[in-house]
Amino acid sequence: MSIDAIGIHIGPLTFRFYGFILMAGAIAAAYLGRRMIAKMGEKEPDIALDALFWVLIFGIIGARLYHVFTPSKALLDAGIDTKYYLTHPLALVDTRKGGLGMPGALAGGVYGLYVFAKRRKRDLRVLLDAAAPGVALAQAIGRWGNFVNQELYGPPTDLPWGIYISPENRMLGYEAYDRFHPLFLYESLWNLANFGFLLWLWNRYGQRMKPGDLFLVYLITYPIGRFFLEYLRLDYVPAFGLNFNQGLMAVVALASAVAILWRHGRLPRLRRSQ
Repeated sequence: MSIDAIGIHIGPLTFRFYGFILMAGAIAAAYLGRRMIAKMGEKEPDIALDALFWVLIFGIIGARLYHVFTPSKALLDAGIDTKYYLTHPLALVDTRKGGLGMPGALAGGVYGLYVFAKRRKRDLRVLLDAAAPGVALAQAIGRWGNFVNQELYGPPTDLPWGIYISPENRMLGYEAYDRFHPLFLYESLWNLANFGFLLWLWNRYGQRMKPGDLFLVYLITYPIGRFFLEYLRLDYVPAFGLNFNQGLMAVVALASAVAILWRHGRLPRLRRSQ
C-alpha cells in the first residue's frame, strides 16, 4: 500500500481522495437532512439516509452528462468535445480526473429525490427543503476535491493565498505562471456561508415558509455566488461567446425569485376574463 497526492494505492487499485471527499460531502448532507426532517416532525427521519442512494446515482449521472454536453474551454482547446465523448465510450464514463458538473449533479439529484419520493409516497417539496442546507454543506466539502485534482482555479496571482498549480494542470496560455487564485476555496466558503444562512433562515422563519420555499431560496443564493465567481474562472463553458454557466445561474436565480414571490402573492396573478 502507498499514499500520494492522488489517493491510496493498494496493488492495482487506486482509491482517489477526490472520491473520498465527494462521498464525505454526500454523507454529511444525508445526516443533516435527517436532522432537518426530524425537526419538521416527520415520523421516519431515516428516510433521508434511504434517499441518499437515489440522489447519488442520479446525481452522478447528471453531473457526468452535464460535463459531456457542456465541455469547458480547456477541453475544447484539447480537441475534446461532446462528439469525442460520444464516440469514445471509455472516456464517457471515466471520472477518475473529475469531469462532474455541479448543475447537472443538482438536476440529477433532484430527479433522484423525485423518484424516491414517488416510491415512498412522500412530499417532494418537504424532502427538498430538508436537503437544501445539506446540499450547500456537501458543495462546501466537495470543492476540496477540485483542490486535490488542481482543476478549479482563477487567474494568476501573487497574493499570499495563491495556490501552486502543476505545469501539467495549467491551462493553455498560462504555462508561464505557477500561482493562481484558489477559486475552489472561494466557492467552498460561499457554500459554507450559504449553508449557515439556510439553517438560520429555517430556524427563524421556518414556520412561516411554505413547503419548497427553502429549496427555492437555495436556488437563489447559490447561483448568485456562482454567477460572480464565474468572472474569475479560467476554464469556463463557452456558448455563443458567453459563459454558459454564468447565464444559467442568472436564469435559475431569477426564476426561483419569481416563483417565491408568486407563491406568496407578491406578484399580480392573471385574472380570468369576464
